[in-house]
Amino acid sequence: MSIKHPILAVTGSSGAGTSTVKNAMEQIFRRNRYKAVIIEGDSYHRYDRAEMRERLEHAQKEGSNLSHFGPEGNRFEELEKTFKTYGETGTAKHRYYIHNEEEAHQFNQKVGTFTPWEPVEEGSDLLFYEGLHGGVVTESCNVARYVDLLIGVVPIVNLEWIQKIHRDTSVRGYSREAVTDIILRRMHDYIHYITPQFSCTDINFQRVPMVDTSNPFIARAIPTLDESMVVIRFRDPKKTGVDFQYLLNMIHGSFMSRRNNIVVPGGKMGLAMELIMQPLIEDLVFNGSNRVSVEPSHQRFPNNEPRI
Repeated sequence: MSIKHPILAVTGSSGAGTSTVKNAMEQIFRRNRYKAVIIEGDSYHRYDRAEMRERLEHAQKEGSNLSHFGPEGNRFEELEKTFKTYGETGTAKHRYYIHNEEEAHQFNQKVGTFTPWEPVEEGSDLLFYEGLHGGVVTESCNVARYVDLLIGVVPIVNLEWIQKIHRDTSVRGYSREAVTDIILRRMHDYIHYITPQFSCTDINFQRVPMVDTSNPFIARAIPTLDESMVVIRFRDPKKTGVDFQYLLNMIHGSFMSRRNNIVVPGGKMGLAMELIMQPLIEDLVFNGSNRVSVEPSHQRFPNNEPRI
């Protein structure tokens, strides 16, 4: 963790809604005129799109495990190095993953490839990471220890699967059977490298649909925000300084479900994020990370064991 060069990370699995948090964070950055280095998790995949397709075919033939959720498909060591270097110096190297034709035109590269590694722009106020592994810990690396404020975005798993199935079938052209196979193939890495992160996040946003999602593999539509509630869990309310009464007054329809949990209507999720995150980000930038930091970095995952 760094007082001088703070790091804010939003972590969540594919289709979890981390982009919603990213939009809220960018609103805060613009409003406060903060200069943020924005790092996308896809930039730390180990293989480009074509290479990953070949590696997956080879892994399936051999019966070995490979996915974008686990260490075989990612450069966790590079991500840890980026966080460590930025926290110490305010500089680091990063690259971009080309997602679509618009970005391909912008960078003059093919879709599914990486740009070269380049130094981040100097003079930034903070580093903001959004992706799958902002709090990942393995036997060989600990990304979480360099993060000053770690945010989790995790819908209940049935909703997560519905979102993935609809996205991959409608946008990427996969069949439902193919998407189901992908979900099953990723399950080992999902359990070991995605879900443990949410035990050490400072704040979790979990969307819970208020409609039936019993069988996500036949759902015809994704539940909307207005058909959902969002459970917001603060791991240690004292250290994040959350004012629950203020949030209850500001967010109509909200209520407390536990001493450290507030539940808000799904349509108020963006508002809740901005109300909660604005003062925390201001603390990071102006006062350092002492107030929002959880345990010292070496204690966030003692002996690589997440605390439940």
